[in-house]
Amino acid sequence: MSQAVDLVIFDWDGTLMDSVGRIVSAMRSAAQLSGLTVPSEHQVKQIIGLSLDPVFDILFPGISASQRQTVFEHYRDQYVLHDHTPTPLFAGAEQVIQQLHRDGVLLAVATGKARKGLERMFDETGLRPYFHTSRCADEAESKPSPDMLKQIIAELGIKVERALMVGDTIHDMKMAQTMAMPRVGVTHGVHGVAELSDYQPRAIIDSLPELLPLLGR
Repeated sequence: MSQAVDLVIFDWDGTLMDSVGRIVSAMRSAAQLSGLTVPSEHQVKQIIGLSLDPVFDILFPGISASQRQTVFEHYRDQYVLHDHTPTPLFAGAEQVIQQLHRDGVLLAVATGKARKGLERMFDETGLRPYFHTSRCADEAESKPSPDMLKQIIAELGIKVERALMVGDTIHDMKMAQTMAMPRVGVTHGVHGVAELSDYQPRAIIDSLPELLPLLGR
């Protein structure tokens, strides 16, 4: 990449953490426990990264407010307490973050998780000290709105052209494209090269360590 980068903004699920399997399993279990039609694995994968309100609109159209609350509670309990699908960091994720931090690059997270969920992941992974700020689903408009990214660069005082969004979904790519922020797609999460390419990323990588040479590291 020819443009210098002062800030790298990472998506979390499917980008830094291999949590797609647990999200899919927990959401399908939540639907079953709530007496709703169980969405397919493919259907759930397509909504990863979005906030829960639009997720419920897509997966369970027409459900009532009380049904939404029931699904939410079942999903939360399944994901946090009952579903034991492993959610490791992707290979090289921690090393990439540490290297960028050592090099003085600002780091942030823009995620469809709620704040409580991201804080729990920060604690479990030990990655909290490396990130200068973050925005979650309950603090901004849902992806693909660029609201999260706008808030982050405003807080850190970074020009949009000197920031980079790294994500695994079309929702990540679209929100960055909407505000002309440079972006890199990662294929080890939800979407592949064909889908990510539609949003003109600077590059598409298969693993996070490939990001470092793109940034001259």
